[in-house]
Amino acid sequence: MALRRQIRVGSQWMYADEAHKALREALRVMEDETVAEAHAGHHLPWIRRYVFSTDHKWIGIQYGFTALLFLLFGFCLMILMRLQLGWPGQAFSVMKLLGEGRAPGGVLLPEAYNQLGAMHGTIMIFLGIVPLAVGAFGNYLVPLQIGAPDMAFPKLNMVSYWCYFPGGLIMLASFFAPGGTAQSGWTSYPPLSVIATQGQTWWLIGMVFLITSSLLGSVNFIVTIIQLRANGLSYMRFPFFVHAQFVTSFLLLLAFPPLEAAAVLQLMDRIAGTSFFLPSGLVVSGQALANAGGGNPLLWQHLFWFLAHPEVYVLILPAMGIVAEIIANNTRKPLWGYKSMVFATVFLGFMSFVVWAHHMFLTGMGTTISAFFQTTTMIISIPSVIILSSLFISLWGGAIRFNTPMMFALAFLPMFGIGGLTGLPLGLAAADIHLHDTYYVIGHFHYVVAPGTIFGMFAGIYYWFPKATGRKLNDFWGKVHFWVSFVCINGIFFPMFAQGLAGVSRRLYDGGMQYAHAKQIAAQTNPFMSICAIGLLAAQVPFIFNFFYNAIAAAMGHRDEGLGSNPWQATTLEWAATTSPPLAHGNFEVLPVVYRGPYEYSVPGETAEFIPQHQPLTEPAPRGGALLPATAVAMREN
Repeated sequence: MALRRQIRVGSQWMYADEAHKALREALRVMEDETVAEAHAGHHLPWIRRYVFSTDHKWIGIQYGFTALLFLLFGFCLMILMRLQLGWPGQAFSVMKLLGEGRAPGGVLLPEAYNQLGAMHGTIMIFLGIVPLAVGAFGNYLVPLQIGAPDMAFPKLNMVSYWCYFPGGLIMLASFFAPGGTAQSGWTSYPPLSVIATQGQTWWLIGMVFLITSSLLGSVNFIVTIIQLRANGLSYMRFPFFVHAQFVTSFLLLLAFPPLEAAAVLQLMDRIAGTSFFLPSGLVVSGQALANAGGGNPLLWQHLFWFLAHPEVYVLILPAMGIVAEIIANNTRKPLWGYKSMVFATVFLGFMSFVVWAHHMFLTGMGTTISAFFQTTTMIISIPSVIILSSLFISLWGGAIRFNTPMMFALAFLPMFGIGGLTGLPLGLAAADIHLHDTYYVIGHFHYVVAPGTIFGMFAGIYYWFPKATGRKLNDFWGKVHFWVSFVCINGIFFPMFAQGLAGVSRRLYDGGMQYAHAKQIAAQTNPFMSICAIGLLAAQVPFIFNFFYNAIAAAMGHRDEGLGSNPWQATTLEWAATTSPPLAHGNFEVLPVVYRGPYEYSVPGETAEFIPQHQPLTEPAPRGGALLPATAVAMREN
């Protein structure tokens, strides 16, 4: 019998052949790790790192830049509309950019005004705010705030962006379609949208791309938040921003499929001769439409608003999450009523699916159904009031720091409050009959979305810019940007309430100058509102310069000396547990373990003003949800 030689490895004895096998396996693992590090690091081709990246942070930056450019373009369309409304029928040199077919001699035609209105609404909502709020802020911050190394499905995340960007390009390309772009409003009501010019087909195809992008992203967010949260991070230890993104993802996942189906059905009506939305006996230009019959235009309205009302909360919930983070950090105290805010957010998401028909009181739905939707509309105001009240009360007794992000966050509170209060009459059928489709609706919605949501987005950009770049935006120019924007944006939208109460319709290309009941108030308010719109455009110049100057400087490697990884002295994981900017793939050198809630500021009995979530306690850490080992090590990118 042959003897097996033994050797000593550390404090243990092993047979020589087994030790040799273990050595070979160790060398293989080391080689695999070296290859993986090269793959995850700087050896990736440029197109894989910066174009088709699977890193959630870079995808968030892609979403952010793209959405800001679309927002600027949509805003410029609004400026053209305001020039026409302020001085109807006058020639403007800038109008000539639209071409002789839309603005002969620089005078905007009515059908071109409709095109600008339809595309302004579409671009600002579907191409601007939603991708910025969810695609940019959500992608960049959620994995960092929950201690995850990346999104659950990185390649799906990449595909999500590459559905969004081509969808946006298709939308913009529709301007060059024969007959111009979509001109049936951002709601695209049939039958007008079915018989509209070719640009409406492009609009529908672009919407299919955009909806697919949102569906892929929402699935990714839900799985990531549930499965990849750090050890010890229970649901009630989430930053409020994560709760807001979590509920938003469910809204996108459940509300967008009906609109995608509706877009496909309208496409079939336009190009395949079907009649899903075309009623019988439809006559166009004196001729009966051959394929019309048996369809129902109201079916589109139900499918559209079943998405579009939850869409309002898709816009506002991420902004609320951003504002909550900034208020907690800059008052140096926890959020008041954190659990109430979380439960209100969940209830808000649930209720948003049973209020859609308050947009349809004029369709003859009947008093019983109207009463139901009036009731649900009043109920859904309650969770919004809870969240807003908690944010107001959080300011009480705080050592408030009035930096630029805090000023935008503070302005969000009364602006969203005005938007919410003015929405209550629209939820009552008796009042809505008078106010429906007037400028009152425009004023209400824009107070929620413009000085509301967009101010929240600006607050987030100023607050997390050091996280992404290692540089702070200039505070002086930030405050110039804030104050001029705040004054001008109220000058645009507040007079709309008076116009709406006077009965001025929202879709008149001359602002109502041709109607006796609207002429006087239109002449008094529209020039002032248009001047404020031009002032709002000028207010964005300091922001654009500030943003790109610092972004380019950061890309060239110029970081703020002494800024550190946590310039705001925050407690949440994205600031306290990783570098600024974060590591490439992996985010964290060692995945953090969470020991406490998200807002441990000014804790009684503690010497430190703030305590990060991952700072250990004296007793063992409580258990939370974690499928990833706490010892996972990230790859550093040089």
